[in-house]
Amino acid sequence: MTTTTRKALVVRGGWDGHQPVAATERFLPFLRERGFDVRVEEATAVYADAGALAETDLIVQSVTMSEISREELEGLRAAVAAGTGFTGWHGGIADSFRASSDYLQLVGGQFATHPAVGPGIERAEGEEYYRDHRVEFTDLGRRHPITEGLEDFTLRTEQYWVLFDELNDVLATTTHPSEPAQPWHRAHTSPAVWTREWGAGRIVVTTPGHSLDVLDHPSVRTIIERGMLWAARTA
Repeated sequence: MTTTTRKALVVRGGWDGHQPVAATERFLPFLRERGFDVRVEEATAVYADAGALAETDLIVQSVTMSEISREELEGLRAAVAAGTGFTGWHGGIADSFRASSDYLQLVGGQFATHPAVGPGIERAEGEEYYRDHRVEFTDLGRRHPITEGLEDFTLRTEQYWVLFDELNDVLATTTHPSEPAQPWHRAHTSPAVWTREWGAGRIVVTTPGHSLDVLDHPSVRTIIERGMLWAARTA
């Protein structure tokens, strides 16, 4: 009997503040335990390799900001449309390649800001943008295989304000309140976890994940790991 091993490609790099190496290393054992042959790349050049992507069932990306060439982006979009799954967390997927509108269309959401806490609230150096906030599951999220059985939870970390479109299937949200110190006039609810179908491919974006301790939060880690399995090529 011939056993077919699924292939996962981990692409990491960009801004070091999100610790792309340490963050992705956390999930490599999970992928291998689930039968994936894992390839790790430290740059996006692999996206221009059509042959490699055609054999890839899942791409896990952790590349904050940075730039992507036209050939690389076209390769990534084509691979996802053909059935390769695409997933990631926080700035590694939702704040990648800011200058590329075609990338933003692919993932369906873009980091806009993470509001600072209001005056009079002290935060340690490096945590000025850490806010206590809730991640709340939608009706769809309560029955979706990625998030089914999980309860709403609270984090103290960056709370992503996301610009998004309506092709996303939103599994969880987080709400930015209207506060006297802020210029907006009513609360804004951003997707915190969403899926997206693109051609034959599946995309999963999880916005929590600024630091390693957030990735170790049981609910965040469960969402990311289940998201990898759900996104991976299904045929």
